[in-house]
Amino acid sequence: MSNKEKISYFNKIATKRKKWKKLNNYYYQDLENFFQFVIPKGHRVLEIGCGTGEILDCVKPSFGLGLDFSYKMIQKAREQFSDLHFVVMDAEQMSLNCKFDYIIISDLVGHLDDIQKTIAMLKPFCHQGTRIVLTYYNYMWEPILQAGEFFGLKMKQKLQNWLSSKDLMNLFTLGGFDPFKCGRRLLCPVKIPFLSTILNRYIARLGLIRNLCLIQYIIARPMQEEKKEYSVSVLVPARNEAGNIENAILRTPEMGKGTELIFVEGGSTDNTLEVIQQMVEKYKGTRKIVSTVQEGTGKGDAVRKGFGIATGDILMILDADLTVPPEDLEKFYDAISNGKGEFINGSRMIYPMEKDAMRFFNILGNKFFSLMFSWLLDQRFKDTLCGTKVLFRKDYLKLVKGRKYFGDFDPFGDFDLIFGASKLNLKIVEVPVRYKSRTYGDTNIERWKHGVILLRMCLFASRKIKFT
Repeated sequence: MSNKEKISYFNKIATKRKKWKKLNNYYYQDLENFFQFVIPKGHRVLEIGCGTGEILDCVKPSFGLGLDFSYKMIQKAREQFSDLHFVVMDAEQMSLNCKFDYIIISDLVGHLDDIQKTIAMLKPFCHQGTRIVLTYYNYMWEPILQAGEFFGLKMKQKLQNWLSSKDLMNLFTLGGFDPFKCGRRLLCPVKIPFLSTILNRYIARLGLIRNLCLIQYIIARPMQEEKKEYSVSVLVPARNEAGNIENAILRTPEMGKGTELIFVEGGSTDNTLEVIQQMVEKYKGTRKIVSTVQEGTGKGDAVRKGFGIATGDILMILDADLTVPPEDLEKFYDAISNGKGEFINGSRMIYPMEKDAMRFFNILGNKFFSLMFSWLLDQRFKDTLCGTKVLFRKDYLKLVKGRKYFGDFDPFGDFDLIFGASKLNLKIVEVPVRYKSRTYGDTNIERWKHGVILLRMCLFASRKIKFT
């Protein structure tokens, strides 16, 4: 079909689109729910192939621009949503002079003549933090969709490209993007009281069954073309760690444009606070060291306190027990500054551990929660409980703004960051580290008590992330 014929076809169905959307309201509502979950309110959003504008409107952008090659679709969109901007423009001949935080491509790629070219053309509209969110039909549904068209239950479509998720991810890579997250949703696209909810919210999230879902989605980000240098803040929560403070200073490398060490003391019964204060004076001329005392209790409170006063571009956590070698922080810096990831998580479960570094039941707990989080977040996690985590401060500030979505009840700080990074669609990468035995003091972890808290947090997160 020629481009002229496509435009004529979409102009013709523009007047009937409202009728078809109403007939298939359950499908379109689920699609809008997905975009509302992925795209926070108040961002600059571009939708390519916007049709009559409902999806663009539902994400409530601070500035929203919709493009479509059908002037009648654009006319309808302008009539409905006067606060948004709509322009008649072919997706394969785009020309814009602005950048966006999110770019939506929904049910469009099937109609494109050159998908790779169209994806590559998105580069000028992206900054480093832009996310492209693409949805498309699962090609396994083709016979069912054609049957729906035959019986008048679905709007008729001209011959489309049918692509798998792997096909689309490959096209993103060829176009200069990193497709880092993909998934599927909507097992039953029609409303059947009670049954639709069970099938789509719960059954569709399970194992191989999710491969049968109608909607497949991909989230991609621009590839970073060159390494950049950043300043770094290393947070060291310290409770009863007096014997490790000076080693933490001596062994933490200077990274990037400069490294500050932030010690947050947490109600120690030994002389940890006094030692920190002594070290601040001792290394005043050679290291930038900040000392503070947390008002609350627990590592999570210490993390929030320390990150709240950090000035570096990149934020790192280093546990004061030094079981993760401070020297390894350079690996984390390289991973995030090279653009390999935006949330870097340490993994202690790759290399053999030193004797007594981790007790048997702690290892079992780690493996269990790694499997749980991998399933919850559709992201492979080898070790969720490693204390060393790294992210950009600008992303942490966004995470703080959205913290109320999950609630502020994480006593450890790790899961607040992991859940938040997933919700922000940050690319998560794990860096293997060697886990050492303690050389001073005792662990602050109460494995059974804390294990129950972690389980409760997973159950809560499953309702907020997985079964939405």
